Amino acid sequence: MNRNLLFSGPLLAVLLFVPAWAMEPGEVFRDCETCPEMVVVPAGSFIMGAEKGKHMKPPHKVTFAKPFALGRTEVTFNDYALCVEKGGCAEIPHDHKWGRDTRPVINVTYAEIKTYVAWLAEFTGKPYRLPSEAEWEYAARAGTSTRYWWGDKVGEGNANCRDCGTEWSGFESAPVATFEPNPFGFYDMNGNVWEWVADCWNKDHKKAPADGSARMTGQCNQPVTRGGSWYYFPKLAASAYRYRNGVEVKSYNIGFRVARDME
Repeated sequence: MNRNLLFSGPLLAVLLFVPAWAMEPGEVFRDCETCPEMVVVPAGSFIMGAEKGKHMKPPHKVTFAKPFALGRTEVTFNDYALCVEKGGCAEIPHDHKWGRDTRPVINVTYAEIKTYVAWLAEFTGKPYRLPSEAEWEYAARAGTSTRYWWGDKVGEGNANCRDCGTEWSGFESAPVATFEPNPFGFYDMNGNVWEWVADCWNKDHKKAPADGSARMTGQCNQPVTRGGSWYYFPKLAASAYRYRNGVEVKSYNIGFRVARDME
């Protein structure tokens, strides 16, 4: 399969400023010309977690009563630079000499991520936030029940993770949207960089919310990260895999994507 399917911005221009209530699941929109692209995620249910893996148990049903939106890609250096330009964020993070532009922003603390999200909400007047862990997995699975959205084996050239058969694997992040999107239209949910979400860390899914909301009890100084990264082996890039990092950490392995309530 062709793994260089960078999406075309001009085709999406007609979706700018469409009222949220008028959008259908799968539609792509932006709330400003240089804001992150968002995809509308349908209401529905899925089985979150996995039978194997102590942190992924137990599998449980989660139901989303209404649609929400999630970033089509990880937040990029270009996205973050707008926040710096407008005075909402302090400085552009170090890029590890890999380049900026459409690579996922890295080397940001959890507080800096929350500052960006708060700025984006204020700048657009829209309810932006970090996704919950359940929202993230629902979007990552995109209606599938396999380890990765494309199947149970990672294969080659499907994602940027160690030994995953790409020019970046084990070396550095890739520009966002380098690989094919999942059935919901999201890029890089598996691999590239870990993505911080809103939930506090808990060792398993026992007593996890069934409505898809973020779990705000537990080790809140270690928020959950999802998706794996270019540096780590494929099993950590599985849709159900969960990990965590301290709020003070700045890493070339960790980024994020934004979520938004549909009004």
